[in-house]
Amino acid sequence: MSREQRPLAVTRTYLPPVEEFLGHARRVWETNQLTNNGALVRQLEERFRDLLGVRHVILVANGTLALQIAVRGLGLEGEVVTSPFSYVASTSSLVWERCDPVFVDVDPDTLCMDPDLVERAITPRTSAILPVHVYGHPCDVVRIGEIAARHGLPVVYDAAHAFGVTYRGRPLAAHGDVSTLSFHATKLFHTAEGGALCLDDDDLAAALEPMRRFGHDGPEAFSGLGTNAKMSELHAAMGLAVLPRVGELIARQRGATRQYDAELEPLVASGRIRRPRLPDGAEYNFSYYPVIFGSEDELLRVRATLNADGVFPRRYFCPSLNTLPYVRRQEAPVAESVAARVLCLPLSHDLTPDDVARVAAGVRRALAIP
Repeated sequence: MSREQRPLAVTRTYLPPVEEFLGHARRVWETNQLTNNGALVRQLEERFRDLLGVRHVILVANGTLALQIAVRGLGLEGEVVTSPFSYVASTSSLVWERCDPVFVDVDPDTLCMDPDLVERAITPRTSAILPVHVYGHPCDVVRIGEIAARHGLPVVYDAAHAFGVTYRGRPLAAHGDVSTLSFHATKLFHTAEGGALCLDDDDLAAALEPMRRFGHDGPEAFSGLGTNAKMSELHAAMGLAVLPRVGELIARQRGATRQYDAELEPLVASGRIRRPRLPDGAEYNFSYYPVIFGSEDELLRVRATLNADGVFPRRYFCPSLNTLPYVRRQEAPVAESVAARVLCLPLSHDLTPDDVARVAAGVRRALAIP
C-alpha cells in the first residue's frame, strides 16, 4: 500500500527516537529499580511542576486511577456534579468510588459543562464539582470556581486532554483543587500508560501521595487506605523521551488543523458542519479535530465513506454518559444530541498535507459538496 493510501486512524502514537528512550531506560538497568518512586519518576514529576505551574505533581499508572485517588482523597460522597459529554472514565470513576453523578448539560458551543446550569444542580448532598475540559478546550474555570467557592465545594478537573493547554496565560492543569491528566498512548504527551494529579495544597498532596502506593508510610506502617497506582520507571523513561518533543508535536498538529479548517470551510460556511468553539484566551494543544454534523445519518454516511477509503475517525464521545446503564437517568438534551453527531477526524504528528486533503475530500464527497 502506498503512503498516500495508508490506513489513517483517529490518532497515532508518537514514538521518540529509540536511542533517546534507551538513554533514559539505561538508568533503570544501572539502578535495578523498576518501580516504587524511582529516580526517573521523580525527575519527570519535577519537570512537570515547573511546566504545569503547580506545587505538586503525583504520577500514577493511568488517568482513571488519578481520578479515583482524587475522589477518594477528597473524601467525596453523595452527589458530584459533572459533565455527560466526556470519555466514560470521568463518570465510571465516580460510580466506582460510590458517588452519584449529577449531570449538568453542556454549552452547545464549547461542549464543556454549562456554568449557567451548575448552580441549580447543587443540593445539600453535593460534595464536589467535576468538570471536563472536553477535547482540551477550557471549561469556564472562573465561573465554576466562583460557584464552588460560594457553596464551599472542591473542584476536580478532568484535564485528560489538556496537557500543554494554557488559559489566560496559565496552564490549564493549574486550575481547581485537583486536576487530573492522562498520559495514555493516544494522547499528545504520553508515557505509554500513565496519569497525574496536579495540585497546590500541601496537606492534600501529603494525603494523596501515599494512596498510590497502598497507603504505605514507611515499610511497615500505613497512613491510610491506598491502592497500587504507581508509575513504573520504564513508563517514566518514555515520558522523559517524549516531553522535549511536545512543542514540535503541537506545531505539526496545528498545521494539520489549519489545513482541515481551509479544506472544510465550504461545509462550515454552508452550515453542513460546525466545530466546537475555543474560548478566548486559550492556547490550544491541537489534540483533536472534532466535527459536528447536522444529523446522525450524515455522520454515519461520512464514516462509511471514510472507512471505505481506509480512514478511521472515531465517535468521541458516544454515548452521552447520562445514558449509561449504571447511572441514574437524567436529561441532558444538548449532550445527547451532540454525542450522536460528533466525529473526530484523524489528527496526529505524522499526518501529511496529502492525508488531510484525502480525509477532507472524503467528508465533502459523503455530503455531496465538491
